[in-house]
Amino acid sequence: MNPIRTVAVTGAAGFVGSEVVRQLIAAGMSVRALVRSREGVADALPLSDSRLTVVVGDAVDPQAAAELVRGAQACIHLIGIIRESGGSTFQKAHVRATENILAAARQTGCRRFAHMSALGVGHDGATEYLRTKWDAERLVRSSGLEWTIFRPSMIHGLRGEFMQMAAGWATGEKAPWIFLPYFTRRVPDPTCPNGTAPEVDPVIAPVAVEDVAAAFVACLSRPETVGEIYNLAGSQTLSWPELLTTVRDHLPDAKRNIQPWGIPGDLAAMKARTARILGMGWALPFDEGMARMGAMDSVASTEKAQADLGITFRPFTPAFKNYAGQL
Repeated sequence: MNPIRTVAVTGAAGFVGSEVVRQLIAAGMSVRALVRSREGVADALPLSDSRLTVVVGDAVDPQAAAELVRGAQACIHLIGIIRESGGSTFQKAHVRATENILAAARQTGCRRFAHMSALGVGHDGATEYLRTKWDAERLVRSSGLEWTIFRPSMIHGLRGEFMQMAAGWATGEKAPWIFLPYFTRRVPDPTCPNGTAPEVDPVIAPVAVEDVAAAFVACLSRPETVGEIYNLAGSQTLSWPELLTTVRDHLPDAKRNIQPWGIPGDLAAMKARTARILGMGWALPFDEGMARMGAMDSVASTEKAQADLGITFRPFTPAFKNYAGQL
């Protein structure tokens, strides 16, 4: 691989993107950062650093994409949405944006490409989010570029949307105010002749945003990571009740008596689908896909990532304790 001096980053002002930019600059690289607008960028990016160039535009705009990758030897593509709204669709954010950035990279000679995907992707994925993430992966794998793909579990950190929301639940400042919600799933019991399917709590291995960013930065200097797909997950696996209880117990202002409460994922998904059909999907804090994915386990082996990237993934509890007081 050619020496990498300048890296283009999409989604640069986001939760993960801002950490990636910070670590790239700390590693001595220049960064070209794509943002949708300059509003709020000063809070996320080190604008005073001469090694940072901000490019304002949309990833599906060919001109913006070409400007982003101009002069870059590598591109880190992070754009993704968890829920559709307005004109922001999974097809646009995951597939069209990836297709456009890849085309710009090929046209400008930017050969190295690191891509953010997700655990659970597949052509038969349980949700449109997972299916479009899979379609984006297919584009990357067939691009002819020197690619690396990362599939993270839930990413946590101080600026993470979920952790801020969970903190609001634990302090009683956000709905549902009186309990800590999570989704459960039905698992058929083969030993039961009546086909009983009890609700079970999914498990999760949250990965720290610092570790995710470190993986992206590390792959740029490691030729052995070209053409590889890596799972990214924390070293601590918790059930959702354990995760939410941990959040509650380490927040200074949390209500100590507030408890986790499981919501059947299938029923929540049906409710969200009905609300969408009636034009009232906005009234729920989740959509059908979020309910179905929330009921899935989010764990994976990270042995290959640790070996190839030289990263030891930190456990959730001590990492959360480091920033809990700032939420």
